[in-house]
Amino acid sequence: MDIQTSKSKPLLEQALNARALRQDLISGNIANIDTPFYKSKDIDFETMLIQKTKEIYAEGAPSPKLSMAQTDASHLKGYTDFDSSKATLYLRDGHMARNDGNTVDLDIESSELSKNAVMFNALTSALQKNGAIFKSVIEASAKL
Repeated sequence: MDIQTSKSKPLLEQALNARALRQDLISGNIANIDTPFYKSKDIDFETMLIQKTKEIYAEGAPSPKLSMAQTDASHLKGYTDFDSSKATLYLRDGHMARNDGNTVDLDIESSELSKNAVMFNALTSALQKNGAIFKSVIEASAKL
């Protein structure tokens, strides 16, 4: 049984998992720096976290999902397999490919790795503070 200490705890846990996945992707990019035709990959999980934040703090408000109008039965149905609750993996565009077709830039990957580590540490710290607050409440109530 997992005790729900706050609304933000599941969000922090998802963000930590996404940051760990991003760390693996960036490390994979760096590991493939000499692989011909390798395209650097990244993950967009911020959009998913924003959506989850809105769901958590909206207190049951309806989802702002817009359904596609279908004016005739012969029209094609809209694409419904897209799940906005999952992070999106994409190839980074805008980087110059080398002569071998590889798009990994060590400077960019190192920078992204550093930014990701700072965010991971901040999330870990926030999760620890969240637990410390809950622990202090339990300890204070035990003294009563």
